[in-house]
Amino acid sequence: MGILQDKTCIVTGAAGSLGLASVRRFVAEGARVMMVDRDRDALNAALKSLPEGRATAMLADVASAKDTAAYVSATVARWGPIDVLFSNAGISGVVRPVTDYPEDVFDQVLAVNLKGSFLACKHGLPAMRDGGSIVMTASVVGVTSDPGIAAYAASKHGLIGLMRTVAKEAAGRRIRVNAVAPGPIDNGFQRDIEKGLTQALGTDGGKFLDSVIPLHRHATAEEVAESVLFLASERSAFTTGSVLMADGGMHV
Repeated sequence: MGILQDKTCIVTGAAGSLGLASVRRFVAEGARVMMVDRDRDALNAALKSLPEGRATAMLADVASAKDTAAYVSATVARWGPIDVLFSNAGISGVVRPVTDYPEDVFDQVLAVNLKGSFLACKHGLPAMRDGGSIVMTASVVGVTSDPGIAAYAASKHGLIGLMRTVAKEAAGRRIRVNAVAPGPIDNGFQRDIEKGLTQALGTDGGKFLDSVIPLHRHATAEEVAESVLFLASERSAFTTGSVLMADGGMHV
């Protein structure tokens, strides 16, 4: 029997590399998963790669209260109360000095990365089973920062504050609330960030990041998904309000 056997889970940003890697681990451990994303084709492809009947999918904008309420309601209607909510959807924005940072991009990054998790908690908590788990995807730049990433860093710092607040609010129901904070992951999302970093630095952004990570490499999505699984499961039964750094030591 898996450590998430017959648990009902929601994963946002489920078609991306960390989201899908986490869905696969959840399903492998016996969970039933509602996959939420904005990319219809990627969701359909992801569903085809999973065992039949263990996952379903729904298109949603996580920054929309209406869409959030809809994916929560659809999950409960299909499988009952929610046991695990993994608020993972996120966007990176651009790499620009704060004086040149586009205001509309700043607003969009905070809407997806921070408001999306706020809405997930606002609508998800009332539908959760007591003793459940909420996991949010923060970032190493939720506890550090670098030039050019004002929106992304602000959103991830804010997300950690949100997590800590909700952890205290939900503790009376034994619902644990934690964040996983990845460093660079070897995926398309990170490569997009590194294009801007390469332009800003005038040297290869990926190689530069490897040079400042003590383990000298990017993570795989599967490695970080193991941290997510730990926080989602009863293996972290006495852990709440915490930030699990999955960054190869980059924040040290």
